[in-house]
Amino acid sequence: MLTLILGGARSGKSDLAQRLAAASRRDVLVVATMEPRDDELRLRVYQHQAARPAGWRTIEEPHDVVAALEEHARPGGFVIVDCMTMWVSNLLIARLGDGDEVAAEDAAAATEQVVGRARALAKWAAAYDGDVAVVTNEVGLGVVPAYALGRAFRDALGGANADLARAAGHVYYLVAGLALELKSLGAQPLDAFGEAPGP
Repeated sequence: MLTLILGGARSGKSDLAQRLAAASRRDVLVVATMEPRDDELRLRVYQHQAARPAGWRTIEEPHDVVAALEEHARPGGFVIVDCMTMWVSNLLIARLGDGDEVAAEDAAAATEQVVGRARALAKWAAAYDGDVAVVTNEVGLGVVPAYALGRAFRDALGGANADLARAAGHVYYLVAGLALELKSLGAQPLDAFGEAPGP
């Protein structure tokens, strides 16, 4: 079963994923997507690694998460993907670069590619004989980014989150260390309300 865990920074998302994995008493695989490009990020990676039980397996995969899962996930296990936010960022930068200038058509194509990768992850999770927890950030509560790459990131992650939430059996939203399970509270995907109106 797929579980999506989303919220703001330092809200407890990774902690919840690890608690769910530990409670499962299964073989645990952590797929870490961060590319540590400076000393601060390297320290964060080390702190995350140190917080995991010694018996858990960790692989670093910043781009091809589904292929890594196909290769390393064991049947009946518990998989944590931590996190979708960094994965989306990595994919966008690989395709668009990290400059301020991004053409609208390039941003749209990159967003479509990222959402397609999220759908592939959801499809893999649906076929997997075990549990999958995906950690991600909610990025739709702030202001519209002032630069094109930031807007592409917000659009791509928002679309990826929506697709994973639709496919997930459980969706947890975290705020300040407090978790709400949205589907048990009656949350429904937008398509439950009929088709979107045309232009």
